[in-house]
Amino acid sequence: MIRIVGVCAGVLLFLRGCFMSKSIYVGNLPWSATEEQVQGLFAEYGNVLSVKLISDRDTGRARGFGFVEMEDGEADAAIEALDNYSFGGRTLRVNEAKPRAPRQPRY
Repeated sequence: MIRIVGVCAGVLLFLRGCFMSKSIYVGNLPWSATEEQVQGLFAEYGNVLSVKLISDRDTGRARGFGFVEMEDGEADAAIEALDNYSFGGRTLRVNEAKPRAPRQPRY
């Protein structure tokens, strides 16, 4: 017998709960930081679903911040442990990412 326990993002989930992910803002990164280094840092606190470091669209140079996606409980532990953590000689700012505000078209 299959028991339906919930619906997440329009997909039926069977026998498992709905695992929600959380987006984490990571600021004050050294410009030399790579996605692999950031993933390694956050992987100590759980499964990292994705890492996206932001770069300048014109120069391609790192902007010093990015986003990490993790499952809820693991994300909370990572935020708690890594906010104000020294990484590459800089003090990281780590908190839950806020949704991006709507923007007017540029044309």
